[in-house]
Amino acid sequence: MIRIALWVLAALYLLLVGLWPPALAPVALTLSGGATLIAAVPGVVWVAAAVIAWLKHKPTPAPAKTA
Repeated sequence: MIRIALWVLAALYLLLVGLWPPALAPVALTLSGGATLIAAVPGVVWVAAAVIAWLKHKPTPAPAKTA
């Protein structure tokens, strides 16, 4: 029984080692493409976009309570 379990574990290990890199390749390509797009835009533009988004969605202050 142990012998069969070891063979099954060996087969699963070989499948995992053989299939993991090709399965991960599209994810790695997507991340590197996204990093390229982020790097292509100047930092000043990202800062300006962040400031504009913050000003547009800034929470309104709560009205002051008067006694």
